Amino acid sequence: MDKVVATALEAVADVPEGASLAVGGFGLSGVPNVLVQALFERGVSGLSVVSNNCGAMESGLAVLLSAGRIARVTGSYVGANKEFARQYLAGELEVEMIPQGTLAERLRAGGAGIPAFYTPAGVGTQVADGGLPWRYDGSGGVALASPPKEVREFDGTEYVLERGIRTDFALVRAAKGDRHGNLVFSRSTRNFNPLAAMAGRVTIAEVEELVEPGGIDPDAVHLPGIFVQRVVALTPEQAAAKMIEKRTVSG
Repeated sequence: MDKVVATALEAVADVPEGASLAVGGFGLSGVPNVLVQALFERGVSGLSVVSNNCGAMESGLAVLLSAGRIARVTGSYVGANKEFARQYLAGELEVEMIPQGTLAERLRAGGAGIPAFYTPAGVGTQVADGGLPWRYDGSGGVALASPPKEVREFDGTEYVLERGIRTDFALVRAAKGDRHGNLVFSRSTRNFNPLAAMAGRVTIAEVEELVEPGGIDPDAVHLPGIFVQRVVALTPEQAAAKMIEKRTVSG
C-alpha cells in the first residue's frame, strides 16, 4: 500500500477543530515542523496536544501555541517557553504535567493496546494524590485540579495507576521512510517520535529521505509501517532546515 501523500497540507486536511494530537520531538530534535506549519496554515484551533514539550524558539508547537490554537497540553517539560508559562498562569491553557518516563510509557501503552499500567513514579506526590493545577483562573487561583489516582501495593511497594494515551492524530518526523510507512530515526530524533506514532489513530510522518519498499533493511526499521497511515516526503531544503537550540564552543 502506497501511503505517500503529495503535500503536508493534503496530509493534515482532515484534522478537525478540537482534535487531539501526539507530536514527536524533544526540544528542536526530531520535530515535525513542516506538518505543524501546515496545521497552522489551515487555521485549526482548540487542539489538545500530547508532547514532551510545547515547542521552542518559535518552532514546532510554539507556532500553534503563540497563535492561540492549542487548548490543552499533556507534557513533561516547559523549559524556556515563556509564552507557554504565560498562557498557563493566565488561565488560557490547560496543562497536565506528568513525569517524562510516565509520558513515554503512556504513549507506548496506548499504541500497544494496553489501557493502563502501574508505576512507582509519582507515588506520594500530587501526581498520585491529585491537586496539581491543570488550569489557573487568571488571578492566582486554581480553576481545575488533577484528580487523585488509584494506588496499589505490590510486593511491599506502592504503585500509581496511569492510563494509556490514544490520540486522534500523530505527527512525527523521521530520517528515512518508505512508501509503506516503515520509518528510521536518526540518533536523538528517536526520542518521542516512535511512541507518538504508536499512540495516534491516524499517524502522519514527514520523512527527510523517501525510499522505495525494500530500500530499508528490515532489521534497521525503528517503527513498522503498521503504525503509519500517511507519509510526506520533505524537499531537500525542508530536510536540511534544522535549528540549534544552544550553541557551544570548545577551546
